[in-house]
Amino acid sequence: MAGHSKWANIKHRKGAQDAKRGKVFSKIAKEIMIVARDGGGNVDDNPTLRTLIQKARGVNMPADNIDRAIKKGTGEAGDGVIYEELTYEGYGPAGVGLIVKVLTDNKNRSASDVRHAFTKAGYNMANSGAVSHAFQRKGLIVIDNSVVEEDQLFELAIEAGADDIEQEDGSFSVTTEPAAFMEVVGALNDAEIPLQSSELSLLPDNYIPVSDQKDAEQLLGFIEKLEDLDDVQDVYNNADIDADVLEKLAGEG
Repeated sequence: MAGHSKWANIKHRKGAQDAKRGKVFSKIAKEIMIVARDGGGNVDDNPTLRTLIQKARGVNMPADNIDRAIKKGTGEAGDGVIYEELTYEGYGPAGVGLIVKVLTDNKNRSASDVRHAFTKAGYNMANSGAVSHAFQRKGLIVIDNSVVEEDQLFELAIEAGADDIEQEDGSFSVTTEPAAFMEVVGALNDAEIPLQSSELSLLPDNYIPVSDQKDAEQLLGFIEKLEDLDDVQDVYNNADIDADVLEKLAGEG
């Protein structure tokens, strides 16, 4: 799993930008709707919903917004809007693989928007499975390394079922199988260890090194454009951007 903390740092940066744009609430609300629709609105019976509510609270999403999203998902709100989950795949700068997750009430619009974004940027979309076959669904938990000793974290996380722990760039990244995710999050919460982020994600089996600053800048810019699309929930990638390059870009931002 080497390199996934670099991925986490990029995701963390993207998450901060989404929050500034005020889009994060609507994205999480859509996720909550889908999960409540498929698994019910009771968090005791729906651990994925419990994870999303924790994610929503982590970005200070109002409780009314959370409740409204759950009711829309279970049909209690009665607005009749039906969201579909779609996945698009393609390649960006330096051959980096991209997986674009969409939640939409109009799949023709979403397909057109995503296709247009790739075409306009000069990148290619791919057939289903061309990129995603090399990714695995995993739980990813990121923790500031100043709030816990590595030995303590290792003991807690591994005992709760975590697969791996890696330290890089001031953070610990804990990866889990999806089935063990809530158990590990719960153990860390019980130990009162603050989490920077926790989510079920797609992590690549292998990473593509990106050491050219122009490639890195174009990649991050393209991901931003994709995430700016109303229906796009998340963009996963297999880039391992050189730390010095990432630092330079962060300094310019």
